[in-house]
Amino acid sequence: MKYLFILNDPAYGTERSYNALRLAMKVRKQEPKAEIAIFLMGDAVICAKRGQKTPDGYYNLERMLKPFTRHGEVLLCSTRMDARGMEPDEATPGARRSSMDELTQRTLAADKVLVF
Repeated sequence: MKYLFILNDPAYGTERSYNALRLAMKVRKQEPKAEIAIFLMGDAVICAKRGQKTPDGYYNLERMLKPFTRHGEVLLCSTRMDARGMEPDEATPGARRSSMDELTQRTLAADKVLVF
């Protein structure tokens, strides 16, 4: 099964992106053969910012994305990256710039699309 998770909210300040990644992790655990793509739009592109330093005991979205950069895909909206002044080398390794065209293709190919 192909899953597409679309995240819009900022990395911190709300817990929507955090909860989306928690769900993606559970899906991956319960369905190991699932194909999971995570598309970060809007303020969510910052979820993939390299070098996040969070207080001890606090979740770290960069760390939560790492399994999906190795076994899945983490795609960042290039327009939203540009709007926030985020360069490709500032993204966590394995995450990559993408586009609305690719998001459209991924949406049409996915069995399930979850939007947060």
